[in-house]
Amino acid sequence: MTRTRLKDGDWIVVADGEKALFLRNLTDHENPHFQVVRVKEQDNPPNRDQATDRPGRMPDAGPGQRSALDEADFHRLAKERFAEDLAEILYKRAVAGAYDRLIVVASPMVLGVLRENWHDEVRKRLVAEIPKTLTNHPIDEIERMVKESLDEA
Repeated sequence: MTRTRLKDGDWIVVADGEKALFLRNLTDHENPHFQVVRVKEQDNPPNRDQATDRPGRMPDAGPGQRSALDEADFHRLAKERFAEDLAEILYKRAVAGAYDRLIVVASPMVLGVLRENWHDEVRKRLVAEIPKTLTNHPIDEIERMVKESLDEA
């Protein structure tokens, strides 16, 4: 297996469940320089702020016994929807010819949702996946960490 190396024009998408950075590499692998192309963010408050009711209850077999039901985790659902939307954006940009090669750096949960929702046009361009959460790091740190991750692969 050959190592993936950064090339001029590569797209690097750095995402978690609430923020995505669309970056373009302007140089080579030895001295990566990422330019921000787009930032997509979503307001996703904690689940306690999104839930409106107490969890439901259902009767058990015994007299007067009831069990609590799990409440939907709206915070997690919003993260999954964000990742699904991100997969759609990447498909539209691939079809439009915005990128030839794609490197995705995402939290493991987001990466899993992306894999389930990627279109073949995106898969054809995907050259590396890095399961890390780097959205709140400065760009120069992202450059360094992506390069190191690709060197280790």
